[in-house]
Amino acid sequence: MNSKIVYSCHGAAKQVTGSCHLVTCNDRRVLIDCGMFQGGREQEQANYEPFGFDPASIDVLLLTHAHLDHCGRIPKLVHDGFRGRILTTAATRDLARVVMLDAAGLQEEEAMRNQRRGRRRDEPDFVPLYTLDDALHAMDYFAEPVAYDELVPVVDGIQARFLDAGHILGSASILLRLDDGQQQRDMVFSGDQGNPGRPILRDPVPAPPADYVVMETTYGNRPHRSLPDSVDELHRAVRETVARGGNVIIPTFALERAQEVLYYLHRGILDGAIPARISVFLDSPMAISATEIFRRHPECFDAGFIEQLNHGDPFAMPSLHFSRETGDSMAINNIESGAVILAGSGMCTGGRVRHHLKHNLWREKSSIVFVGYAAAGTLARRIVDGAQSVRIFNEEIRVRAQIWTINGFSAHADQAALLKWLGTSPRRKVLLVHGEYESGMTAMAERLEGLGIATGMPGMHEPILID
Repeated sequence: MNSKIVYSCHGAAKQVTGSCHLVTCNDRRVLIDCGMFQGGREQEQANYEPFGFDPASIDVLLLTHAHLDHCGRIPKLVHDGFRGRILTTAATRDLARVVMLDAAGLQEEEAMRNQRRGRRRDEPDFVPLYTLDDALHAMDYFAEPVAYDELVPVVDGIQARFLDAGHILGSASILLRLDDGQQQRDMVFSGDQGNPGRPILRDPVPAPPADYVVMETTYGNRPHRSLPDSVDELHRAVRETVARGGNVIIPTFALERAQEVLYYLHRGILDGAIPARISVFLDSPMAISATEIFRRHPECFDAGFIEQLNHGDPFAMPSLHFSRETGDSMAINNIESGAVILAGSGMCTGGRVRHHLKHNLWREKSSIVFVGYAAAGTLARRIVDGAQSVRIFNEEIRVRAQIWTINGFSAHADQAALLKWLGTSPRRKVLLVHGEYESGMTAMAERLEGLGIATGMPGMHEPILID
């Protein structure tokens, strides 16, 4: 019996970013995610390369969630010929619109700067990967939203079930039921799995029984610090920095992390763990929009958080300021002490946080607090790894601020949580993706093999027969 089901990985293959997976069944082609590569120049260049498949041949795109490394190349996919449907949850559709428009705007600005600097046409970012018009056009292909736990038809021979992944608002793992006329196979795509026990979202739904699992391994090699300890450290970082007369810069992912940090800052003020006199700035138009979208999707919230909503806004605090306009953002740089500034991007690859780093990284009184994953090659990773100086806007900036790395806030499951999510159901094979090859991915492979679970680590564009 010859299987007609083929899987191939076109992003996040032996690396962390750029998630993009293709399943072919009965000559119908379904894509799961179409994310942007993030990191150094090599990763940026990869976004401009061909997808490894013909975008016009894709019938349906299933989107697990709205992080840039999962949805960031959708406008390019449409620009290059995709004309199918995009299926995802209601919250992910709303967030993806904000994320893609923000990315397009940043790309257009960066391209204009690089053209003025005289960069070569064959270098990345001389022209934007896609434009605002491309991002708006991509939204035309989003179909009616999909509800969690409903089995929905995708194309002939393929059905899908979206399961709550607890990672960010609207995030999902996806179960595919595949029937090629000769055999039936179930295949689960983890998307990004959430860290259980968070205050805002529900815990991830465990992986259902399936023949194959495609699983992320971002933190496949280690545990997270406990959440209470991480919250205490965040409050300590704020207290100590304010006491010595500096500012706290928190490079923040706009989706989930910004809202969670706001929640814990608010709790810290209410509990007396941090001074009530601090001024908190959310300096990210995307994070501001995302916070507003959060309020529109209570169907994603944990029951305890819904109860808190009934008694007031858990994000709000008297000292909170939203900075949408560029002028408001620039004015923050005039504040020398007592400010807690949340700004994107989390990996410091772009956005307003780079301006705040330029004004505070060299100041011994200030602190830079990293609360999320930093991919290799990013500015955030260089700072976390102990760089003595970094280049920001063509200027060498000394690193003299106190650097805090608090990994307990991660929205990703750690090794133990991934294993718990995977469970003990028999699997033909677990295919490992979305992790650093030399650490998270290989460590998870060794752990699973030790448990008697067959694993694989797909190469880029490598076809794998699902038998």
